[in-house]
Amino acid sequence: MNELSDIQVRVLGCLIEKKETTPDQYPLSLNALRNACNQKTARNPVTAYTDGEVGHTLRELESLGLVREAWGARAAKYEHFAAKGLDLHGKGLALLCPLMLRGPQTLGELKIHSHRLHEFDDLDDLHYTLKRLSEHEPPMVTQLPRQPGQKEDRYAHLLSGEPHIPPAVTSLSSSPRNDELLNRVEALEAELEALQEKIALIEEELET
Repeated sequence: MNELSDIQVRVLGCLIEKKETTPDQYPLSLNALRNACNQKTARNPVTAYTDGEVGHTLRELESLGLVREAWGARAAKYEHFAAKGLDLHGKGLALLCPLMLRGPQTLGELKIHSHRLHEFDDLDDLHYTLKRLSEHEPPMVTQLPRQPGQKEDRYAHLLSGEPHIPPAVTSLSSSPRNDELLNRVEALEAELEALQEKIALIEEELET
């Protein structure tokens, strides 16, 4: 498998995410996809890609068999074929997607951030899926070395090759209260995303 660039990972990850979280608006137009890439929530790092950059990336991903233009739409819209192109099942994509969009995460963070794509039974179920991804040929995820100040293991995707290990950031330890706080943040992010998507749709209608 070819190593993907950062923008290719972002574009593909957004298509995977939006297919599951906003099916009524999928496939995505170029404008909606650019907005999804540049969201200020649920993205790390936050980006400012242009239509031209996203359009060029779509053509690159099409050549790799990971994306194609949807037929039958009035305007050009795009859909992903990551499951086939990467040879992954739905649970694997559900974990790979937040790693693509948010960067390295702990098991607890992954469980919260993947729940809109797949509801894992428990952390053991999630850990087993990560193990399958790490044993995939080629491997899709890796466990990062634990850094000073970190109490939990973190995982990263390998779509762009070996990950850069950022400076240590202390994650919230898993506890009922911290999990509740993360769930509340996730709910607020989802509401903000929904509002941003509605605005994008209105902008598209005004342009047509």
